[in-house]
Amino acid sequence: MVVNIGLFSYLAACLSFAVVGGLLLRYWRVRPLGPSLFLACIVTCVWAVLIAFGIATPYLTLTDLQLGELARNACWLFLLLQLLGLQSDGAPWSIRGRRWRRLFALAFAAALALILLHPLTQFLPVNDNLHYQLVVGLWLVLALLGLLLVEQLFRNATQSERWSIKHLCFGLGTVFGYDFFMYSEALLFHQLDAELWQARGLVNAIITPWLAVGIIRNTKWRVNVHVSRQVVFHTVTLMGAGLYLLIMGLTGYFIRFMGGSWGAVLQMGFWAAACALLLSLLFSGKLRARARVFLSKHFFSYHYDYREEWLKFTQALAGLNHNVAEGIIRILAPLASSPAGLLWASNDNQPMRLLAHWQIPPPEAGQELGHLGDWLQRTGWVIDLLEWRRTPEIYGDLVLPDWIRDDRQLWLIIPLMFRERVEAVVILKKSDIKHSINWEDRDLLKTAGQQAATHLAQHLASKALVEARQFDAFNRLSAYVVHDLKNILAQQSLIISNAAKHRNNPAFVDDMILTVENSVARMQRLMEQMRSGNRSAPAGIVSLPALLRDVIAGRRGHMPAPQVSFTVDDCAVEADRERLTTVFNHLIQNAQEATDPQGSVVVRLSGNRDWVKIDIEDNGRGMDEEFVQERLFRPFESTKGLTGMGIGAFESREYIRQLGGDIRVASTPGSGSVFHVTIPVAQWPRGAATMDVQSANDR
Repeated sequence: MVVNIGLFSYLAACLSFAVVGGLLLRYWRVRPLGPSLFLACIVTCVWAVLIAFGIATPYLTLTDLQLGELARNACWLFLLLQLLGLQSDGAPWSIRGRRWRRLFALAFAAALALILLHPLTQFLPVNDNLHYQLVVGLWLVLALLGLLLVEQLFRNATQSERWSIKHLCFGLGTVFGYDFFMYSEALLFHQLDAELWQARGLVNAIITPWLAVGIIRNTKWRVNVHVSRQVVFHTVTLMGAGLYLLIMGLTGYFIRFMGGSWGAVLQMGFWAAACALLLSLLFSGKLRARARVFLSKHFFSYHYDYREEWLKFTQALAGLNHNVAEGIIRILAPLASSPAGLLWASNDNQPMRLLAHWQIPPPEAGQELGHLGDWLQRTGWVIDLLEWRRTPEIYGDLVLPDWIRDDRQLWLIIPLMFRERVEAVVILKKSDIKHSINWEDRDLLKTAGQQAATHLAQHLASKALVEARQFDAFNRLSAYVVHDLKNILAQQSLIISNAAKHRNNPAFVDDMILTVENSVARMQRLMEQMRSGNRSAPAGIVSLPALLRDVIAGRRGHMPAPQVSFTVDDCAVEADRERLTTVFNHLIQNAQEATDPQGSVVVRLSGNRDWVKIDIEDNGRGMDEEFVQERLFRPFESTKGLTGMGIGAFESREYIRQLGGDIRVASTPGSGSVFHVTIPVAQWPRGAATMDVQSANDR
């Protein structure tokens, strides 16, 4: 009976390593670790066969078993040394700059000589007890060396490397740790423990799944060892069920043993409850789905190259210029092999509305998503409508709108999450190629959806910003137009107030007709500006002295009449004559309104070949420094009460700055003000005298 237990133990180890070696047989040429890995598995398999054969028959000697033991240990130590070399130097044959193969060969030769020494002990002055201690010490040293190499390999690995080698380290660490414990006891008590020796094969068989996972994960030897996911799932299910039943059986036996006269009844009741619970767990759709996801994530390589998918998706998003919403459907759909889709989005906290559809007709008017957006925001799930129709309990309290539930062509509902909020929802049509999705497809779709949501949110925000700027520009233009209309209205009011008094005066009638014509022309121009959205006409060459004389002539009917002081007879600037006229008319009008009729308003013109300077000086009320700095050029700030709009000074300075010039103000309360206007010169007359603009500003 004892022999059979050891035999089965080592046969299990042989079978386990044979399976791993068989899976690796196709990839043993993979360099640099493929041959070493394959050889280690096969030699371990042969080692287990030798021990099993030695247990079952008397034909193998102790030396034969020890040679197998040495070969098995040497193969795994050789593999660990190669791994350390790749980790430290990037080459398998050196560790921290030191080559190790020669030293390894010498150590192997010394160990081999020690083992082969046993048949010669009868001819040498070495007793069996001493040789036994030397051999056990050898196995102890090899086990300790294996533990040391495993510890160094894991300790010196980065976080990403530990993910790939930890299972390999766990498996080999268990093997060498068990050997160290067994041989330590053998050295201490001068004999091997039979039970530890028999269980050793089973221990080696148990660690093979760890080795298989470590081999698959390690990037230094990428081998595509795949087992059917259904086989793995059902195998794990059967193993879990068997372990569960074993634990329940032991617990039931303990209940019967401790339960006295009621023990049998309690045992049967416990077993019935345990079986009912097992059946409930086995037929739970949610539990089975979670188990599949867990196994797929931890025991299989990924289906997608996420770096490549992310780059392609990012480039496709960056190429969207106009119809972004439809483009997002067009980019997301191929990830699920879908031929068409719909995109719903919300704006300004309004209910979601259909924003785009691609290769599928839109739903009928009035079809909404209802509370679907709230459910998606709470869970963040990708909804598979085919799965929902089969097993709706997986989705909990999900309630779909009737038109989605009844449309059999719809397949996937993907939330586009942005800042933990559902920015949009994409509904894809059923695929003719792909009929189901797994956890990896869902992760890819959710990640792509998050990136698409960011792009869509940026697009919608940019669109809203453009609309806001358009309204802002229109509102600003409207304010300017209203300001000009106010001036035109003042002219018309002046005509009406003087009409009854001078209606029989032909000169007044002629002047009134010219004024009305001018007002009509200005209003037509304002209407054209409102239609085009452009405040200024194309710039032209404007003679500044002539323009100022026309403005001053138009203001002579108001007191005090402006005085002229020109040091330049002819110079030109590049501007819209009408807007430039409005600027100087506004500045001279403000100077007249701020000055008593007995005061003075003087307009001075000077300049050089680069700049022309216009000073409008009055000796009126003046302004304090705080008003000039904080309020004078601020829009909608006015000291004229209801008759002023507060945009004349702001508009004047803005237009002069558009020409490349500026307006500066020097004022003292009670003494008057001076507005300094500088404009770049477009044309300067030949031979004209010049004045330094800076020195004129300092006067």
